[in-house]
Amino acid sequence: MNSGHHVLSQIVNFIHREKLQRLARRYAPNTKTKHFGFRQQFICMVFAQLTWREGLRDIETCLNARPEYLNHLGFQKPIARSTLAEANEQRDWRIWQDLGLWLIAKARKLYEAEDLGLELENSIYALDSTTIDLCLKLFPWATFRSTKAGVKMHTQLDLRGSIPSVVDITPANKADVRWLDDLIFEAGSFYIMDRGYIDFKRLFCITQAQAFFVTRAKDHLRFTRHHSTPNADSVSVCSDQVGKLTLPKAREDYPDHLHRIRFHDIENNRYLIFLTNNFQLSAEAIAKLYKMRWSVELFFKWIKQNLRIKHFYGNSLNAVKTQIWISIAVYLIIAILHKQLKLPGNLHRSLQLLSVHPFEKLPIDQLLIKSEFKIDGVSGSNQLILNGF
Repeated sequence: MNSGHHVLSQIVNFIHREKLQRLARRYAPNTKTKHFGFRQQFICMVFAQLTWREGLRDIETCLNARPEYLNHLGFQKPIARSTLAEANEQRDWRIWQDLGLWLIAKARKLYEAEDLGLELENSIYALDSTTIDLCLKLFPWATFRSTKAGVKMHTQLDLRGSIPSVVDITPANKADVRWLDDLIFEAGSFYIMDRGYIDFKRLFCITQAQAFFVTRAKDHLRFTRHHSTPNADSVSVCSDQVGKLTLPKAREDYPDHLHRIRFHDIENNRYLIFLTNNFQLSAEAIAKLYKMRWSVELFFKWIKQNLRIKHFYGNSLNAVKTQIWISIAVYLIIAILHKQLKLPGNLHRSLQLLSVHPFEKLPIDQLLIKSEFKIDGVSGSNQLILNGF
């Protein structure tokens, strides 16, 4: 990293200018960007994400306060909030989606060897969604209840590194189970999901794709046991059965055998029933796989607490998707830097340091790596040194 560049510049320079230019030519070939190009838009939005700016005026005021920093970042004139607002409203959000997908591919390669504590080389994904609430008066296009608006962020999270491999932003009234129709399942991969995704016809599509799923059964599930596997060595596995669905309609939707496991969660003193189409893994391994689904909940909690996706700088669907995808890009850049620089601690620590030092002229690796606290010139004394008195 170049110590002559600000920390914010080093983060933005992680995305080559040519990359943004190619994306701009693809989706916005006729857009005029004489003074405020796609790179300038990206800088403003990354700054807003890192430092938690409250709105467009806040972004404008903070960046324009130091003109020398703007000049260093490549701005030819002061930032106008109306210009940034227009860019977010009108420039195709798919530019930032494609940028996010490029970063996803880069991050997954870095984390593909992460140890999950299971002897599995398969890709393991957790599926879930989170609803981002919006003000109905400001976002009338996002209505999903009589008095409420919102969008839903459907996510397929690669558990090796907690990297979102697929993200889809839809109206909040789109049911989770319907999102399965949009996914392309990888043969040999595991898909972990909660009961909201149970639809046996859709689950059978996963089986036909030669992939595996792990989910929890609903309370009213009717299941016909064909044979059981004894589990005398496990105090948590109550039953380990292979069989078929009982009801004719369910069996028509899913005609193959299923692996049903009744598991006692000793820590929380509750009983869980898991369903999977994998018959090779042990019942204990299946239970452990499902427990890993919690990683996607932690991912949603992290980005909502650390990035700006609950307060938006524009009211159109294009502006909302632009902001969400740029926030995902920021998360991925930090995750990549964290891995490449072999940083200590977690992503939250790295983001906190970046948020308070965006204009520090210091290599990022020096900023983020822990160092011992030392005071030059003080040796073996706890007395204050007063110069000039």
